[in-house]
Amino acid sequence: MSAAKPRILIVDDEQSIVDTLTVLLKREGFEVISALSGQEAIEKLEQMPDVILADIRMPKISGIDVLAATRARNLDTAVVMMTAQASLQSAIQAVNEGAFYYVQKPFTNDELLVILRKAVDFGRVTSENRDLKREIRRRDRSVSSRPIGRSPSFLEALSVAETVAPTDSTVLVQGESGTGKEVLARHIHQLSHRSDCSFLSINCGAIPEGLLESELFGHVKGSFTGAIRDKQGLFVAAEGGTLFLDEVGEMVPATQVRLLRVLQNHEVVPVGATEPIQVNVRIIAATNRDIDAEIRRGNFRTDLFYRLNVIAIHLPPLKDRRDDIPLLAENFLTRFADHREAKPKRLAEEALETLLAYDWPGNVRELENALERAVAMGQGEVIKPDVLPEQVVKPEPSPLVTEQLPPNPPLEVVERAYIEWVLRSEGGNKTRAAEVLGIDPSTLYRKLARFEADE
Repeated sequence: MSAAKPRILIVDDEQSIVDTLTVLLKREGFEVISALSGQEAIEKLEQMPDVILADIRMPKISGIDVLAATRARNLDTAVVMMTAQASLQSAIQAVNEGAFYYVQKPFTNDELLVILRKAVDFGRVTSENRDLKREIRRRDRSVSSRPIGRSPSFLEALSVAETVAPTDSTVLVQGESGTGKEVLARHIHQLSHRSDCSFLSINCGAIPEGLLESELFGHVKGSFTGAIRDKQGLFVAAEGGTLFLDEVGEMVPATQVRLLRVLQNHEVVPVGATEPIQVNVRIIAATNRDIDAEIRRGNFRTDLFYRLNVIAIHLPPLKDRRDDIPLLAENFLTRFADHREAKPKRLAEEALETLLAYDWPGNVRELENALERAVAMGQGEVIKPDVLPEQVVKPEPSPLVTEQLPPNPPLEVVERAYIEWVLRSEGGNKTRAAEVLGIDPSTLYRKLARFEADE
């Protein structure tokens, strides 16, 4: 129920009938809203009546049109039609299209009240059933789609995600490629009240600059060469749901401006159009870039960052959550087996030790690919190290500067890379590393503590 008293919307183009019914129903404990036209009734649907009592024959917009508008909004509102003998066939049609019942004029007060009270009970049960089904779906999804991990850093990120999921807050997920940013975004969507609507995603770095705006915002016919018809953008297609913008840090400044407008005004303007379209979409963005560094270089707008970074979540790389590798491996092997309708393979002890020793620069995605290869290549039920990828079994030493660093890295990045390289060369012995670096051990400890705090 939407209120302590059942709320009823009376719709009739005759003022005298509205007045008479209002007095009767208020006396019987109803909260009454009234409308003298179908258009006015549709506008008052936002007040969420429990029951609508509508005359079936009205000028321009009929009672059946009001019924259709109610159903289009997925309201749990029971609609009762009032009809004269001449329009009885229309009333039967309305019941076939979803009306709860109809009452034929002239009717007695007792007859009407019996029908309306049954309509209130029907609406209440319908609403409760829908809420129960939604909760069951939400729980099923939360269990089946919950990202896997038990390491403290991962559980902290997951806790933030699940806390903010029921809200409409914009989320920015940061982490290296392959850490599961889209998996986390889908989990947030499935725990939200938008879970019955679409979850759409786009990799902003994979779409050519000239096409990204069209994909996001749509375009009108003739707006550019090749635009032979109107195109609906993802913001409109995701109406009511969630749009995941992966690698948002790859957006060029012009597209960033248009995205900022969507976040500020909740509207999009298709390429080549002049009229905005209102949209109701939750944004979850993700990036593997250092956004702070991109802002300093002038590649990313500060105002857009603040709009996206309402809720910040950092997904740790797999090398920092090695406790999760056995869980992830078991999950992948089970999934591969389900696809093949076979018994899951298991990891030999030495194979698991090999997985735990590797640094996984490609993170969870690389682990999944490595195990899929092992399942395809291996014979028998046990996976041994010889079917794991060569780079996992015999990893090359990490280069001083990786491909992920910018061409001209800041001094602090180079310093950290060199210190970490010396530490690896000395087998992790901090005293010998400090000697090689030519600094006091206490200085090395302070620098390492700062590096850890920056992560």
